[in-house]
Amino acid sequence: MSTADFQSLARLFPDETVTHSYVRDVRLPGGATLALLTLDNDLDHSKPTTLGPNTLVELGLALEGLRERAGRGEIDAVAVTGKPYYLVAGADLSAVGSLQDAESSRRLAQLGHEVYGVLNGMEVPTFAFINGAAMGGGLEIALAAHYRTVSSGANGISLPEAFLGLVPGWGGVYRLPRLIGPQNAVKVMIDNALSNNKMLNGTAAYELGVADALFEPADFLEQSLAWAGKIIAGDAQTLQAVKERRAGKANYDDADWDAAVAKGRIFVEAKTSNAAPAPGKLLDLLEQGRDWTQQESAAAEVETLTELMQTPHFRNTVYAFLDLIQRRSKRPAGAPDKKLARPVTKVGVVGAGLMASQLALLFARQLKVPVVLTDIDQARVDKGVAYVHAEVDKLLARKRLSAAAANRTKALVMGSVTKDAFFDADFVIEAVFEELGVKKQVFAEVEAVVSPDCILATNTSSLSVTEMAADLKHPERLVGFHFFNPVALMPLLEIVRVPKTKEAVLATAFALAKELKKTPVLVQDAAAFVVNRVLLRLMGEVSRAFDAGTDAKTADEALRPMGLPMTPFTLLAMVGLPVAQHVQESLHAAFGERFHVSANQQRLIDAGKTSLWETAEDGSTHIPQDTLDLLQFGNYPVTGEELLRTTQDALAEEIGLMLEEGVVAGPEDIDLCMITGAGWPMHLGGITPYLDQVGAAERVNGRKFHPGR
Repeated sequence: MSTADFQSLARLFPDETVTHSYVRDVRLPGGATLALLTLDNDLDHSKPTTLGPNTLVELGLALEGLRERAGRGEIDAVAVTGKPYYLVAGADLSAVGSLQDAESSRRLAQLGHEVYGVLNGMEVPTFAFINGAAMGGGLEIALAAHYRTVSSGANGISLPEAFLGLVPGWGGVYRLPRLIGPQNAVKVMIDNALSNNKMLNGTAAYELGVADALFEPADFLEQSLAWAGKIIAGDAQTLQAVKERRAGKANYDDADWDAAVAKGRIFVEAKTSNAAPAPGKLLDLLEQGRDWTQQESAAAEVETLTELMQTPHFRNTVYAFLDLIQRRSKRPAGAPDKKLARPVTKVGVVGAGLMASQLALLFARQLKVPVVLTDIDQARVDKGVAYVHAEVDKLLARKRLSAAAANRTKALVMGSVTKDAFFDADFVIEAVFEELGVKKQVFAEVEAVVSPDCILATNTSSLSVTEMAADLKHPERLVGFHFFNPVALMPLLEIVRVPKTKEAVLATAFALAKELKKTPVLVQDAAAFVVNRVLLRLMGEVSRAFDAGTDAKTADEALRPMGLPMTPFTLLAMVGLPVAQHVQESLHAAFGERFHVSANQQRLIDAGKTSLWETAEDGSTHIPQDTLDLLQFGNYPVTGEELLRTTQDALAEEIGLMLEEGVVAGPEDIDLCMITGAGWPMHLGGITPYLDQVGAAERVNGRKFHPGR
């Protein structure tokens, strides 16, 4: 079989944006000739290169031509690199997701192996120069080469397939563990992938053993070519260094392999409740393939990819990742013209508690402007500033910041016990106690000292932004700016518009969100906005069943088929019982009995309890007797299946009402909010497709949220 045999598959995608293979010969010191193949889609640098069928066919034909040239002695080596900032960003998911039959899926899986096999099977040395992002199939190209260099400036190095509903099926699942050891391979393919697609930078990839050499970005290509020249020339010192380095990274035995797989299965269970098939399939390939040849693994990878590409889980993920994360998040519905945005040169943060301090750090790091924290006394202010400094020190220790950047960030964050420090601020955000009167008082004090053009923002999670604006002299300057905890990790930013909010204020909020690297979604002013309203309705249904007499384990585990990142009672403890109860009471006041306020939860709060569960040394959980003695139950228990269906219907009802109220522009925005703000599983495609697929939307609302899907 050759690459040309796949041209009929490529013809099915006439509109593919092709990443071309440009080849030029490079004469190296010492006289060797290296054929350098650069992958480039001829678009501006911000557009990632991807691998669709036409791209792979062109790449395969180019590599086959180079193999023939090598056979004739015209070239001494082959190297693959990418345009600035990218090696390759992975497979073209729009193409993969559009495959309608198993045979086409199988052919695409085979095509990747055919092309990468040419690179790996050459009789001359082959290299990959990882100059930028190398995701999925992009990293697998590098793994197929005989040698690899990486830029210290590269970011976005990952095998995210388990996150996307697939497996690294173009050789990654076979090659990576044999290169860096099974424990590290599971970290990259499972732990990182299922942790919101965590990626490696160039230095981290080198330290793991993914690359043989690390060079600075300024002269990365020149250094890589010089290093390749030493390999081609047989430089004993360079070859010995590669050999020793690889031996150290891939030093494992059968017990290590088995332990890595077992650890991966525990992680998958904790993250997904095994509701998504791809992570388990990946670990199956790893477990079964320990003693396989590369060809045996390739055959199994092709069949696994073929199966997964036809699952609803993968199609859901394509919608969630491509339509929502990659597209809608970059063009938020309702966002004003960005040209209206005002510059922000100084930020004020009211409060110096944990949330406020996290906000101060985020603004200082991303905007690189002065940030002033205020609170009611010097001790609180000092504690807030100290928190920021400590977090910066952690980033420095992890090499996430240089020493110079760490010092600059610390210098940007200041503290004050008076709001007079905000006199020249362009943007002031409050993060104080969730009480309307307190927040109104704060804004009155801030408005007295800031300029007329200063934008005021509230980080409220449930209170009315309209009410906060009611007594302001300039209510048009107020906007909701609701972050999620932990601020550094959660992408979502709910931007709340009230009737009088000016377009320029809203435009500035969206511009700030982009600078802060957050995912903004425009929401109207309604109690708890989107994420908290959905989550509290879900948690209310579980606590209602528990209070009625349903066994705690049954109630807490009933929603496991949803594959949520944590159970309701675990989430409750993480949020904090008093905070959750306060928000639930606000929602109950706004919407009535749909939002159950748990008397048992209040009893726990009154007794100073922070969680329903107590965790034993073996990791098991139980309710301590003294906690159980506090609680009172009804005589109407339900089964887990009944509670799951009840919760599905409750969510369908609530989201239907939110759409009727115009809280967001469409169901896609609710899906985007839940994925980026609550960790809703990608394989479910967002909460509204899930409710469509389980029948809840039609049971409750009489129609699907997405009739055409």
